[in-house]
Amino acid sequence: MSELKRALESGAFAVTAEMAPPKGCDFSEPMEAAALLKGKVHAVNVTDMQSACLKASSLGLCVHLRQAGVEPILQMTGRDRNRMGLMADALSAASFGIDTVLALTGDHPAVGDCRDAKPVYDLDSVGILRMLSEMESTGNDCGGNALSGSAPVFFKGAAVTPVYEPQILQLNKLRQKVEAGARYIQTQGIFDLDELRRFLEAVDAAGIQVPVMAGIIPLKSAGMARFMNENVPGIAVPEEMIARLDAAAAEGKEKGVKGLPAKLGMELAAEMIARIQDEHICPGVHIMAIGAERNVPAILEMAGVRL
Repeated sequence: MSELKRALESGAFAVTAEMAPPKGCDFSEPMEAAALLKGKVHAVNVTDMQSACLKASSLGLCVHLRQAGVEPILQMTGRDRNRMGLMADALSAASFGIDTVLALTGDHPAVGDCRDAKPVYDLDSVGILRMLSEMESTGNDCGGNALSGSAPVFFKGAAVTPVYEPQILQLNKLRQKVEAGARYIQTQGIFDLDELRRFLEAVDAAGIQVPVMAGIIPLKSAGMARFMNENVPGIAVPEEMIARLDAAAAEGKEKGVKGLPAKLGMELAAEMIARIQDEHICPGVHIMAIGAERNVPAILEMAGVRL
């Protein structure tokens, strides 16, 4: 059984992290980070060419993680592969014992680093979920042809953006994802827990029953926060938080100490995680450290979170 599924169904506080495959074929760096995450998180999402930037495949790193005893979550985007390619990856993943997936539509190649690439978008996130659910229930592939042996069963997830207007559009899309087979949800990065509460209340009021894990992004600097506010839809870092990061940078410059804003970002992330757990805001968190996965165990320790 999926370790994430086990955690969510048992009532444990679920924790996932996220990492990207390398831009090349040397997997040593992500695997070093993975060794530090082992036993600290229930599973690790492996991004599928996030922001439309070319990397090794999500499936490739998922296989490495699985063989190293780290539970992987296969991210699947509709941008680069049609339904045949997506199902082929799902079947291959299952052969390695990978049983947890996250379905995404994917950013357009125009925003990435291979802008001449043509997008596919045969299926969006809802379509991917529906295709996998139909495969599981019928034992058939995406063309209606019988698979050899039994069909694999995945613990399927999707993403949602709580800070979005009009909110009803996110709620409608979330409902479609759950109806298509999503059994857990991870949010875009959250920096205001009151906004998260309001969104979760709206989810409950809409009658949508699914565990929602809060997305946590440890900030590294005020510049990073401002960039995300200006360029990443659904991200809203409060000005008070940005001011604290600016103050940490000024203190570091005055004292000749490097890394104070990143240290503060870790502390802020840990504070949010601790509150989410202590106040039972939602059943878990998804930590997106964006290249600083080695910091995740320290953040969890500061938050008092142990598996």
